[in-house]
Amino acid sequence: MYTALRLQRKLKQRLKSGEAEIVVVSPDPYMTYQPFLPEAAAGNISPRHVVVPLRRVLDQCTILIGEATGIDHAKRTATLRTLASEEERTGTVDVAYDELVLAPGSISRTLPVPGLAEHGIGFKTVEESIGLRNHVIEQMDIASSTRDPAIRDAALTFVFVGGGYAGVEALAELEDMARYASRYYHNIKADDMKWILVEATGRILPEVGDVMGKYAVRELRARNIDVRLDTRLDSCEDRVAVLSDGARFPTRTLVWTAGVKPHPVLAATDLPRDAHGRLRCTAQLAVDGTEHAWAAGDAAAVPDLTSDEPGKDCAPNAQHAVRQAKVLAENILASLRGEPLRDYRHAYAGSVASLGLHKGVAHVYGRKLKGYPAWLMHRVYHLSRVPTFNRKARVLAEWTLSGLFKREIVSLGSLEHPRAEFELATGGERSQGANRSQGTDRSNRSKGTEGSEGSEETERPRGTEEA
Repeated sequence: MYTALRLQRKLKQRLKSGEAEIVVVSPDPYMTYQPFLPEAAAGNISPRHVVVPLRRVLDQCTILIGEATGIDHAKRTATLRTLASEEERTGTVDVAYDELVLAPGSISRTLPVPGLAEHGIGFKTVEESIGLRNHVIEQMDIASSTRDPAIRDAALTFVFVGGGYAGVEALAELEDMARYASRYYHNIKADDMKWILVEATGRILPEVGDVMGKYAVRELRARNIDVRLDTRLDSCEDRVAVLSDGARFPTRTLVWTAGVKPHPVLAATDLPRDAHGRLRCTAQLAVDGTEHAWAAGDAAAVPDLTSDEPGKDCAPNAQHAVRQAKVLAENILASLRGEPLRDYRHAYAGSVASLGLHKGVAHVYGRKLKGYPAWLMHRVYHLSRVPTFNRKARVLAEWTLSGLFKREIVSLGSLEHPRAEFELATGGERSQGANRSQGTDRSNRSKGTEGSEGSEETERPRGTEEA
């Protein structure tokens, strides 16, 4: 989106005259600002304010809602499957291009854990974040109304796998929300709930440094959150989370945030990739050894020119991706004019992470902050980075109102099955998927459940400058 936006501004007259055309292919008609997903899950921000509509921002571009199933760069052709081609039953369509920009991002990195595909919930999209919020509140409803202690215990046990930004911020915000919501249940107390964070390494939030990471562990444990380091999830069959340390937790909620891997569309191209499956790129963001092909973001292995470590690539986060987009657009224009290309270089600024309302950690430009100052820095920074003035104003207004009024604790899980009530009215039966007590059985099947071979081993950071 950022690359197309800059090209749109620079090619304004050519686009109007029809001399140039920018085509953006995306499976969704919006760009998601991912650092706000935990706050959307907690109800602090409306879901529609976490996304930026592409047609409004890229009003001079051609937007195609669909997916690329293959790219033949030798012929300069992309094979697309769009919503229209599915309705017309024409299969796929081929679109010719002159310059190719590949920035599909990443998907969840999954492991062959028994039961994960059936019961796991991802946390990479706005749909997953809102679905998880509805699910947590529904589990509290189940626990409040059941007389079976086993069902109650499983409903009030929430397991998060992955101690990066996604897992820690999602758990912290949702625990904050559930703790607040428990005051409105006559038979549920905050201490009745079990929140468990499972991390395979010896620390969480490695991007904020070892000191702040240890502080985050102490902060979470002080809230009665069970943080288990050097621990793996071995199985989650039959809704029982089995950990490598021998612990077993019957649970209806298992959130998987254990890293990312490159989008599978990269494997459907004839472009060179590295050992992790990302496109091999030069410092000018061109695909290595290939003309007229460019890449940025999680999908691109771009050399980090500011690092003292030889051969190191830029981290797969938006701190780099957003800045790469600007250089990428300028280099495309320079190549068309026959001018020299510019190298991408950016020294890592630091990271911030939220641990719930008024709580956070930060390590920015060598300075360490914790508690309220870090939380405030987290909000101020991301407010400055969310695209468009419209979104900034709406998010700021929602934060202001949330500080003046009480939290919303409504579950709208029925939105996932809007025809269920009408089917019942027409004499049918509610489908099994529409039964709200299905819990994690109707969880989102994350877009990354294909397996883990060739996967990117790093968790995508979602703190400072993550989008």
